[in-house]
Amino acid sequence: MPVPTARILDQLFETIADRKDSDPEKSYTAKLFSRGRGKIAQKLGEEAVETVVAALAEGSGRLVSESADLLYHLMVLWADCGVTPTEVWTELEKRQGVSGIDEKKARKK
Repeated sequence: MPVPTARILDQLFETIADRKDSDPEKSYTAKLFSRGRGKIAQKLGEEAVETVVAALAEGSGRLVSESADLLYHLMVLWADCGVTPTEVWTELEKRQGVSGIDEKKARKK
């Protein structure tokens, strides 16, 4: 069995985008979209907190699981906002080799 790569994130986003107009009674993703951006953002926040708790107080297995939930909900929010993974990957690529301190200073200007 091949080792999974970051390509799974692109595949996940495609699945999320495909389910945007699906039946909310048959798809959790469609249900999130039907409840609106505020609910999607709320779920993302909840998953972020659960990820932090897992990192501080639970085992690595739980951190892995919560991280997967966090990435999924982030991608649902991206899809709702019309943001694609490619846009995010491009932004990350631009930041390669730039100090985080310098990058933050540049944003303030």
